[in-house]
Amino acid sequence: MALSFYRPRPSGGALAQVDRPSAAMASEALVAAAAPRAAFEPIPFALKGPAPYRLDLAAVLGQGPVDAIRAAGRMTFHSCGDTGGIRDPKPQALVARGMERSFADGANRASFFYHLGDVVYFMGQRSEYFGQFYDAYEHYPAPIFALGGNHDGQTGPGSSRSLDGFEQNFCAPPGTYTPEASDTGRMAMIQPYAYWCLDTPLAYFIGLYTNVPEGGEIDADQRAWFRGQMAAAPTDKALILSLHHPIYSFDNFHSGSADMAREVEGAINESRRVPNLILTAHVHNYQRIEKPVATGILPLFVMGNGGYWNLHKLIAAPGHHDPATGSTLVAATANRHGFATFDITRDRIEGRFTVVPETLSDPEENETFDTFSYPATVLKLGTGDTVKLA
Repeated sequence: MALSFYRPRPSGGALAQVDRPSAAMASEALVAAAAPRAAFEPIPFALKGPAPYRLDLAAVLGQGPVDAIRAAGRMTFHSCGDTGGIRDPKPQALVARGMERSFADGANRASFFYHLGDVVYFMGQRSEYFGQFYDAYEHYPAPIFALGGNHDGQTGPGSSRSLDGFEQNFCAPPGTYTPEASDTGRMAMIQPYAYWCLDTPLAYFIGLYTNVPEGGEIDADQRAWFRGQMAAAPTDKALILSLHHPIYSFDNFHSGSADMAREVEGAINESRRVPNLILTAHVHNYQRIEKPVATGILPLFVMGNGGYWNLHKLIAAPGHHDPATGSTLVAATANRHGFATFDITRDRIEGRFTVVPETLSDPEENETFDTFSYPATVLKLGTGDTVKLA
């Protein structure tokens, strides 16, 4: 039997072993070929609260700040993923410093950072949490929520079980300081489970943990919870869906996931609720992708350039339309690290993607790379309408 030394790139070309019909979605044959390398890992820890695993923002910020958000009718948050500075900590430090700088503007300061997964490389080890998480964000002046990424859940040398570090540092009892935090002063987060919802005055966040395998995978319990939460999402605020593995991605390393496209498509069509935004990471670059659906434009963000040193190349330029999926790459960068800022009101979700200086000694300030604006109103499918993502 011939040995296999690599996973062929989803972008095609000399390394490809199969044809690729879509620039935005990886061939399922390539995903299947990678399956033996990263198996599904059942979530190994108990729930931290009753179903439906929902956390109210007031439980973290306090009731006063949440009342102030409600009275102002505006909420701001930061987001990106794939931050762990395992080989070169400078990009992560630059992004963390960039987010700190954004607080210098007294208007519309972020209420929290929503991390899209891969907090710690390469196997979620608790021993890596100080260097790759607490030390980097010691001076970030807001709470940090997170989804687990594939590297947070993967097991191997140095990791005792799947999601061990994630559970200890993001799903802890209130008031916990973990040994990993050392003297940084940051408490562990009190999220209820690996997949969970964050309820805020202006948006409802559904965070779907998509496990370890390439392309993502969820089990029957996750699927039932996900569809139930889509159907039960409040009808007086925007709906934001987040998952680590992207549905679409115009890159040459991972690409988009047909499995996640089917899961999200099924949940939308069953619940009749369409997210206002879909936030993802996993691919180490920034992409803003738009997909026309019955309710208008569905924006899908890939934000995996939050600090991991090795960025992934693009295989298409902004403006490229993928006929196989109907998606369009609107904006992208594959050579800069950065973070997104979202400003939510009752009517609009506006925001920007910020790229940060390339060296710690660079005197340049943050630079706005992309700006966007989408409706924040509740989006529901009409009679007979369906959404097709896969």
